[in-house]
Amino acid sequence: MKIYTLGSNAFMHKMVEITDKLISIGVDSFIAPHYRELVEGKKDEQIKLWNAGEKAKVKRDNDYFRLHYKHILESDAILVVNETKNGIKNYIGGNVLIEMGQAYVNNKKIYLLNGMPKDLSYLDEIIAMDPICLDGKFEKLKI
Repeated sequence: MKIYTLGSNAFMHKMVEITDKLISIGVDSFIAPHYRELVEGKKDEQIKLWNAGEKAKVKRDNDYFRLHYKHILESDAILVVNETKNGIKNYIGGNVLIEMGQAYVNNKKIYLLNGMPKDLSYLDEIIAMDPICLDGKFEKLKI
């Protein structure tokens, strides 16, 4: 099984860490190359734009919507890194919701690294996609 790791940009370091952990335990896992490059400090201009509030520009310039969709199609499953953000435990943002929907309509398994989020206006949509909550335990992966 090939797993594509994704999540909110706020969790970029964690996404790289989780992808590397999966690879180390023998899981065929990958992440968007841009994220690894950003974490390694190879895209300083992109980081400056992001931090200056130019998030939409960064997403457009890197064609993230199409890039993630392509990677979702290349995978058997996605693993969403959902940590606490803005006081919301197990946060899943708008971009990730779109990516989960893309995975769902293409019959890909959807895993959440942690539990189900709460207090999101689109929680019903997340639940309807039947994600499998790993609660941080990789042994729950159905490989």
